[in-house]
Amino acid sequence: MRTYEKLLLENKAWAHEMVDEDPQYFNRLAHLQTPEFLWIGCSDSRVPANEITNTQPGEIFVHRNIANLVIHTDVNLLSVLEYAVVHLKVKHVIVCGHYGCGGIKAAMTNHDYKQVLNMWLRNIKDVYNLHKTELESHTDEESKFDRLVELNVQEQVLHLAKTSIIQKAWQKEQRPDLHGWVYGLKDGIIKPVFELNAGTPLDPLYVYDDL
Repeated sequence: MRTYEKLLLENKAWAHEMVDEDPQYFNRLAHLQTPEFLWIGCSDSRVPANEITNTQPGEIFVHRNIANLVIHTDVNLLSVLEYAVVHLKVKHVIVCGHYGCGGIKAAMTNHDYKQVLNMWLRNIKDVYNLHKTELESHTDEESKFDRLVELNVQEQVLHLAKTSIIQKAWQKEQRPDLHGWVYGLKDGIIKPVFELNAGTPLDPLYVYDDL
């Protein structure tokens, strides 16, 4: 049996198990999606949003990319953000990074990862540069690595707040709150590291005055 065929078999077994436990499970899911949360996480296969938060399908709207970045030219992310905020009316947007992130680790090196990855990792290098004084005060590389993971999450939350999508929702509906979390691969615990409540004052340079 090929590995992908095993996934299909496991899917059937899971679907049968869910129906045995709750015959209306899939019928409800097919007609209802009212998540309170948008999760912007890392593509790392060890950090599945539903499993680590013990939530069910339909409870969290999810977008994932390498190192959980919020880039103002990323139409993929922005379309997810707009749909979640404007149409699903989520109350919380969570950026969740994780310790041991390969993208963060790669950005800390000077290795050439070729054009596309180099462009993506450049965004993390910019976070490093922004917080260079603090990061280089760490004498332990592992400690520096962990702190960059946290600071990267913080900066991505700030990037969210700079979008007109979030600012318009804050102005008109006082939502969503923005959260920066980091998941620990070694213990499975999520650590909150940064938060912006709806309506938090921003640097005037990034504030839209005609929404």
